[in-house]
Amino acid sequence: MAVCKLPRISVCSGVSGMNFYLEFEKPIAELQRKLEELRLDADGGGVRVSIGDEINRIEKKLEATRREVFSNLTAIQRVQLARHPQRPFALDYLQTVFHGFSELCGDRLFADDQAMIGGFARLGSERVMVVGTQKGRDTKEKIRRNFGSAHPDGYRKAKRLMKLAAKFGLPIISIIDTAGAYPGIGAEERHIAEAIAVNLREMMLLEVPIIALIIGEGGSGGALGIGVADQVLILENAYYSVISPEGCASILWKDRSATPKAAEALKITAANLLSLELVDQVVPEPLGGAHQDLATISGEIRRALLGTLSELRQNSAAQLMEKRYQKFRSIGWFLEATVAEADQSEAEKPGVEA
Repeated sequence: MAVCKLPRISVCSGVSGMNFYLEFEKPIAELQRKLEELRLDADGGGVRVSIGDEINRIEKKLEATRREVFSNLTAIQRVQLARHPQRPFALDYLQTVFHGFSELCGDRLFADDQAMIGGFARLGSERVMVVGTQKGRDTKEKIRRNFGSAHPDGYRKAKRLMKLAAKFGLPIISIIDTAGAYPGIGAEERHIAEAIAVNLREMMLLEVPIIALIIGEGGSGGALGIGVADQVLILENAYYSVISPEGCASILWKDRSATPKAAEALKITAANLLSLELVDQVVPEPLGGAHQDLATISGEIRRALLGTLSELRQNSAAQLMEKRYQKFRSIGWFLEATVAEADQSEAEKPGVEA
């Protein structure tokens, strides 16, 4: 068993240690800039007697603006938050939600894909196996982690660790944050589609509780390859989709400027997914996103995972597998009709002659 040393990381270090604002956050950024300037004046012994009152006024306006902006987010704005460069990644949560993480490496076939991490950990008093996709902060780490897009080796490593967990009767927690599996030539040569397909089958057959947690991007088969779970949890500003909004806009509208329209049409936000019963629980985030308060979001995740795991523990292995099977069989709707009925329906459309 290969054990990797957990890399030292700067938790939510962001971009060059500076605040990063999205386009729709510009009103907040402007007020924050004014507030910082006033505080510098106050610290420097500025001559304005009313500077304290001005600071209080700006602080109240800033809070009101933040609440107004983040209470009316569109689908594409939530996608932007899910991709925020300062958003916590899987390794961040492994340091704050879990403890005693011991990383395991390699797929025993080809290589160790560092876009996919996994190993033993503790969640409260529970011993668990954690697998997940990991993005990078700086350019060097982004390249090493392949921007969070795993190769076939990553999915085979995840499968190996999950089967190891099942052997020891340990629950599995999957942390998902990927734009999708890596679509390059090397991945195709080593059978990326087959690796994901085998994971779907094998996860369905594991006789231990499985919880999937989507913390940022949940992109297509790249997410589903470690997402076949008894319960699927999602952070408030994360998304889960068969395709990115940009990809959908390029295919359906032949224009990437239709990306906001595509994001709405795809129904990929946490609230949409919960109403469609594609996820089981939405974990609330601090105002402004998970990157604003790591301690708070970590506490929310810990409570959600422990509560869900406690519920799943009440099922036998046979019950877990049957419920898991029925959960995924019940996703989606379809209509059945005979050929004659289908032809008649088509003929009744406006402008179509029988």
